[in-house]
Amino acid sequence: MANTHGSLSINSENIFPIIKKWLYSDHDIFFRELISNGCDAITKLHKLALIGEYNYPEGHKDSVRVIVNPEEKTLKFIDTGLGMTAEEVEEYINQIAFSGAADFLEKYKDKANDDQIIGHFGLGFYSAFMVADEVHIDTLSYKDGAKAVHWECDGGTEYDMSEGTRTEIGTEITLFLNEDCLEFANEYRAREVISKYCSFMPVEIFLEKANAEQEYETIDESELRDDDVVVEHIHEDAKTEEIEKEDGTKETKEVSPARDRVKINKRPVSLSDIHPLWTKHPNECSDEEYKAFYRKVFQDYKEPLFWIHLNMDYPFNLKGILYFPKINTEYDSIEGTIKLYNNQVFIADNIKEVIPEFLMLLKGVIDCPDLPLNVSRSALQNDGFVKKISDYISKKVADKLTGMCKTDRETYEKYWDDISPFIKFGCLKDEKFCDKMSDYILFKDLDGKYQTLKDLVPEEEAADVDVVENPDDKQEDTEEKEPEKTTIFYVTDEVQQSQYINLFREEGKNAVILKHNIDAPFISHLEMKNDKIKFQRIDADLTEDFVEATDEAELKETTDSLTEIFRKALGNDKLDVKVEKMKNENISSMITLSEESRRMQDMMKMYSMNGMDLGMFGGGETLVLNANNKLVQYILEHKDGEHVNLFCEQLYDLAMISHQPLAPEKMTKFISRSNEIMMLLAK
Repeated sequence: MANTHGSLSINSENIFPIIKKWLYSDHDIFFRELISNGCDAITKLHKLALIGEYNYPEGHKDSVRVIVNPEEKTLKFIDTGLGMTAEEVEEYINQIAFSGAADFLEKYKDKANDDQIIGHFGLGFYSAFMVADEVHIDTLSYKDGAKAVHWECDGGTEYDMSEGTRTEIGTEITLFLNEDCLEFANEYRAREVISKYCSFMPVEIFLEKANAEQEYETIDESELRDDDVVVEHIHEDAKTEEIEKEDGTKETKEVSPARDRVKINKRPVSLSDIHPLWTKHPNECSDEEYKAFYRKVFQDYKEPLFWIHLNMDYPFNLKGILYFPKINTEYDSIEGTIKLYNNQVFIADNIKEVIPEFLMLLKGVIDCPDLPLNVSRSALQNDGFVKKISDYISKKVADKLTGMCKTDRETYEKYWDDISPFIKFGCLKDEKFCDKMSDYILFKDLDGKYQTLKDLVPEEEAADVDVVENPDDKQEDTEEKEPEKTTIFYVTDEVQQSQYINLFREEGKNAVILKHNIDAPFISHLEMKNDKIKFQRIDADLTEDFVEATDEAELKETTDSLTEIFRKALGNDKLDVKVEKMKNENISSMITLSEESRRMQDMMKMYSMNGMDLGMFGGGETLVLNANNKLVQYILEHKDGEHVNLFCEQLYDLAMISHQPLAPEKMTKFISRSNEIMMLLAK
């Protein structure tokens, strides 16, 4: 062919600045694009072979080779695909933005399906100019009589094309790296990037270093393959050792038999797992394979709790594995990773358009060839189809969880404490998911038993209808009466709230344990969806179960006196004091804080990270004193006594300790005061 010099057919001379600075957000992504193009070319050749338009030579092996050369500051990408003729280079390379894959599919759409054709051999190729001052292409088409083509471009809008010297079918792309990107000619950096983007591409990928010393390995002769390069045959004699028997005699025993070994050139190891676990049917995968895949992909050596294998062909093609990881921390420090692939090509982590937000707390991989990607393969077009994929993934997760709860409740309960933050977050973020999961949310009670919301809220009994003389009066009463709510008591800290828990146990009452940060917004969400329930922390108030029936007027004088004594002793004129005759005489004092006040404080504290003063959200607590307790009675009878202030301060701090941790300075005073009281007892 004659040498050709021409200008690239493009719509704007600013195409290269756009490619370099805008089209791809990560410069290392050129590895993915060039390797993907090589995989596409190999896949196309496979399809041509399947329909009888090409016959592979004997010993052919598909591969994409990446060769780094730090001395010459070059990178080579070599594939064994179908190659290009001069006319195809003219069409697919010189005319930027023509999609080779799209044209190929149009031509062969009735002869082969389009699985695995992922590329746009056009703009993807030009990602090379993000890191290279000059790019060369050497290619030879599979077509009979085709001549090799050499093409080169220095990053401007002009190119040179001539007859090449390549003798093998396929394409070799050489990048002459610019000074700012020489890191990519480093073998370890290249390996890192290839592992990031290409670990599961459908073609084997090999990384080589130019001019590297030959490495060797030794194998058993029985393992020798036809393509191995033999350096030396080695015979190893049997190994024996002398051992002493129980009777004192010695015996020679063979510990390693004689064997024939072969020293060979070290076999290249592919960086790509061409058959990743998610491409298999769930019935073909063992538990150990799922765990090994999890360790390999996420570098997490804690075993996952369980996993969901997604495998769908209609109405769209989607495969993947979602893992529920074991967590040891509070909800707000959970971090997950959902890796998105397109035909085994890595696209990005945690793409919110595809992955429901709450599932980003999980770890997993999702491969969807039907995703509508833009030319850079790294951003999704705004498509209603994407929302359908997201909804499907959410539905499959809900189906798996509800199915487990129905058929294997014991396992579901075993996992519940670990998976509950994921599920509750999902209920807050996804209404459909919440509706599916509402009957399968578990609550662990004080005895460690798990119950659903239906278990905690008994079905309403049919009300007895009284016969009334005036139906209008009955209607009026019905309109004024507010619907009764079932109160579900809960605990957030079993140690801190132990005094209140003991009160509940003494009266045969139960409560549920809600200790995760997600629980506060979650119970508010449940109350909004169900107007027949309300949640109340066990230290929000003392119910009638814990106190004796008493006329309020009877306690008014006592309340007024104790309020005055404690306000004076504590130097707090706004202290809220309540006096009750509690059934348990051993309890002297307690702190209560209304559920509404607590939730308001919790909500306000969420905004304290912006420098707001946490102290301004404190207060609102009520000091409850037990009129049946002898120490409280002593204070009431000796309000002018020498040590009354000491006792009042101690009772208040004891009550506060059972409610929340004391501030450091208050804890110091409490310890000092405790020592002082013990000294008084010792006199």
